[in-house]
Amino acid sequence: MQIGVVGKPNVGKSTFFKAATLAEVEIANYPFATIKPNSGVGYVKINDAAVQFGKTSNPREGFVLGKSRFVPVQMVDVAGLVPGAHEGKGMGNQFMNDLSQADVLIHVVDISGSTNDKGEQVDPPSHDPADDIKFLEEELDYWILALVKKGWDRFSRGMQQTHIEAHIAIAKHLSGLGCKEELSKKIIEKLNLKGKHMIDWDDDDLMDIAKEVRKETKPMIIACNKIDVKGAEENYERIKKQFPDYTMIKCSAESELALREAAKHGLIEYIPGASTFEIKGNMNEKQKAALGFIKENILGKHTSTGVQNILDTAVFEVLGYIAIFPGGVAKLEDSEGRVLPDCFLMPPNSTTLDFAFRLHTDFGKRFIRAIDVKTKRAVGKEHRLIHEDVVEIVADA
Repeated sequence: MQIGVVGKPNVGKSTFFKAATLAEVEIANYPFATIKPNSGVGYVKINDAAVQFGKTSNPREGFVLGKSRFVPVQMVDVAGLVPGAHEGKGMGNQFMNDLSQADVLIHVVDISGSTNDKGEQVDPPSHDPADDIKFLEEELDYWILALVKKGWDRFSRGMQQTHIEAHIAIAKHLSGLGCKEELSKKIIEKLNLKGKHMIDWDDDDLMDIAKEVRKETKPMIIACNKIDVKGAEENYERIKKQFPDYTMIKCSAESELALREAAKHGLIEYIPGASTFEIKGNMNEKQKAALGFIKENILGKHTSTGVQNILDTAVFEVLGYIAIFPGGVAKLEDSEGRVLPDCFLMPPNSTTLDFAFRLHTDFGKRFIRAIDVKTKRAVGKEHRLIHEDVVEIVADA
């Protein structure tokens, strides 16, 4: 799974990425500070399942803070984009290529309206953030349309001659975007294209396909950044009503980055996503003032900086993934004594058999049964897993 962080230059996109990953990236107050994509590891927050057994887990990957466990996810911060990106303007072509493998997008928007369409600083709230949401949709639609139309005439004729069904052909044509046969079939039926030969599909038909592919393969959550700036709250309430189909979450990436850096250097104790922090080390007056501002104006007003909430929502709500722990009824520890060392993020509707194959192909092929470690109940291969299950797989030797 990969999370793509996207947005115009100068909206706080790279700050958001650094806050989520603590990766070393360039953050600057000018367009195109990000030229090459930055890859890093972010973490989604779940309950530490070991707590229910009176223990604390020892993750092989990720970490535990308090009663929360943080599970790694791959993130990529792509080059900032401007209107006309699909035509190659700005870093457009590179942006589109870097984005192709992303499963979900976090669109960082300057909700205060202090960044214009070129990524330049302007007085808030002189720019309308709604334009940013519309333009990203449009850029993605035209990018996917270009992929659809690439070699389309020859491709559609070839498919007609071989009598391959349209949904199979489209899935093959757009496999690079993760468009599978089931999805392409759903789109073709939705657009009433089933009774029409592919060779007769016009530009409007192809654009409609591109839009549906974008919605399905590049689902998006809106990170409403710079929520503490004048005019941001009013913009947020208006934009939320204007785009009811999007999940929108207020955030202050700059505040989250400051808190994580302070925690990293032992100045405070802070759990990402929390509504407060505890001062632990000595600080100068400037540091105290900065943290005081965050405590009063961000955490006090919005309960969190929003960054962790956005990551969690993208993975667990937008994508619908679930976190599953492999464990044993008799013993939660591995051979090295680590408690529940592993945790896997599984797609929605995953079964125990799916999980067995995820652990090892042999477990899937030799599957006998699974055991819900929390209830000690035996379940079959078609049993649907739920978020934060602890599962033991029993397989034939």
